[in-house]
Amino acid sequence: MLKDILKQTEDKMHKAVEVVRQEFVKIRTGKATTALLDGVKVDCYGTQMSLNQVANVSTPDVHSISVQPWDKNMVGPIEKAIIAANLGLNPIADGSMVRVPIPPLNEERRKELVKLVKKFAEEGKIAVRNIRRDAIEHLKKSEKAEHFSEDDRQRAEGDVQKMTDKVIKDIDGLVTLKEKEIMEV
Repeated sequence: MLKDILKQTEDKMHKAVEVVRQEFVKIRTGKATTALLDGVKVDCYGTQMSLNQVANVSTPDVHSISVQPWDKNMVGPIEKAIIAANLGLNPIADGSMVRVPIPPLNEERRKELVKLVKKFAEEGKIAVRNIRRDAIEHLKKSEKAEHFSEDDRQRAEGDVQKMTDKVIKDIDGLVTLKEKEIMEV
């Protein structure tokens, strides 16, 4: 029972870190990355589809993204979808493909993005702390119901705290990397 609680707690904490990582990927750093367009949904013959399901998305250089639709009739809808995604990008329809130039970031925008990174990180840390609180409550209830010793519960609480510290350190490491990436000129 103790091992199950610890395993579930560890899994939930790793998922929280993964959510933070996914949010960081969406933040534009001034360098082209196909991940910027991951959330874009295109109206494809009446159905909403992910951009990567209707086109090949690539980065020919660090300042642009190239979107090559498999059906040439999709150039217009893809361009509209990128604009509608509200990413601050201005796609250019170029015959049979869409080019998305990535404008360089100014200093003010970089600082705003760093604040956004820190906000996402704090939300992740809060989620991890909530997971820790829930795990400790679960351990206390299980101690009464399962009749395992108080020492076992306290040891397990210590393990949960160690997991929490490690995961928060991981999130801080992600913040440091992303901040460095954003502030590089």
